[in-house]
Amino acid sequence: MGAAHRRDQSSGRRAGRRSGRALNRGEVYRSEVTEPERGGKPGYYVVVARDFIAANERVETVICAPVYSEVIDIPTEVHVDERNGVRYPSAIRCDFLMLLFKSRLNRKVGQLDPGQLVALDEALKCALAIGV
Repeated sequence: MGAAHRRDQSSGRRAGRRSGRALNRGEVYRSEVTEPERGGKPGYYVVVARDFIAANERVETVICAPVYSEVIDIPTEVHVDERNGVRYPSAIRCDFLMLLFKSRLNRKVGQLDPGQLVALDEALKCALAIGV
């Protein structure tokens, strides 16, 4: 058996293979893959996992929040727009966190600015009832 087919004894994964790619917290991605949680439609997602996980190429999944064009102005939302790479004024919905394979996040379209990252932290705290 070749090196690509040998298994790493500590993890059970095949040795020498990467399972993910490096992403960063606050990046906005467009996914063309349909998700049942989105009514079978493709859409935008924001990486909310800490960089230690998001940027780790050996981790193939990442926690994301979906972006919806319907804005309802609740504390668990963060507003985004064309400056962040989405087509219309929209909202990151921190109430609907999803674990996605990094490979499904096809195309980086933007990034949250520093103020939006602070707002994301607050929206996540509210959504997860941290410090309430």
